[in-house]
Amino acid sequence: MKEITVREFFDAKKKDLALSLVTEPETLAKKVNSPHVNRPGLALAGYLEVFSAERIQVFGETEVRYLQSLKEDDLVARVRDMFKTDIPCIIITKGLTLPPVIEYLANDLNIAMLSSRLSTINLIQHLSRYLQDLFALEKTIHATLVDVFGLGIMLTGKSGIGKSECALDLVHRGHSLVGDDLITLRYLDDQLYGRPGREFGHFMEIRGVGFVNVERMFGIERTRRQKSIDLQIELMPWQENMDYERIGLANSYAEHLGVKIPIIYLPVSPGKNVSVIVEVAAMNMILKGVGYDAAEDFNRKVHDEIRKKTMQKKIEDDEKNSDSNE
Repeated sequence: MKEITVREFFDAKKKDLALSLVTEPETLAKKVNSPHVNRPGLALAGYLEVFSAERIQVFGETEVRYLQSLKEDDLVARVRDMFKTDIPCIIITKGLTLPPVIEYLANDLNIAMLSSRLSTINLIQHLSRYLQDLFALEKTIHATLVDVFGLGIMLTGKSGIGKSECALDLVHRGHSLVGDDLITLRYLDDQLYGRPGREFGHFMEIRGVGFVNVERMFGIERTRRQKSIDLQIELMPWQENMDYERIGLANSYAEHLGVKIPIIYLPVSPGKNVSVIVEVAAMNMILKGVGYDAAEDFNRKVHDEIRKKTMQKKIEDDEKNSDSNE
């Protein structure tokens, strides 16, 4: 499970979220391990049965005014009970201030209190986006990811099959490279994204040539930092007796981080222009997205032709039977 300390979170987002530390620096040692935030209205009212204590707690104007309305004994009891659940930290929005006794309790129970000048809605939106990105599920695989006509196409296959060469040809034809060799997959907002597995540039290894820098060679407009993955194409050696998909009516899917994406198993042989086939696969997928499926259209036309010939044969047979009866 991923986690960061409150200090790391504070240092990373201090400027973006307009944060300042209210309690002592020692309170920043606790850890955050949830991608969600919580507004603890019910907890402050005394109901802790389903309290999400592992989340960052956000105090907006409603929570602050409620606490200010309590008598001091009730205030101390409610806040102490909530703090004893070991929450990671509290963020108070709009630059509002809490009664001094809460700061004392926070320091005593080692709970960091942060103040933000942002409105409650803006803070929650920015904070949720940051935490979702930070805690997104991810894994790194051997693959090449390219942007072809706006679709994220992930090329997979065994080493030496030609993934990098295909991607290089696609870049040369005007498309964009996301990453080569190592791709980090991330599950974010119910979508699968890919980004380079290495953080030092868009390098590509071309066997016989060596490493090339795609960004320097073709320009920054031919690279992407991240792309949603729409299609996986598995490059595989051509085998004479293998039963490959020829019509396209059967759909296959690959699963990564719980997300299923369409996959095409593409046989590779000498002389085959794989990059053109990848472009065609991308355009075919775009057409499917707007409601046109070439395989279904072809299949329908074949069946229509069969029905026409069947009817024509029936008419001819009927005419022959009629003539013979006369």
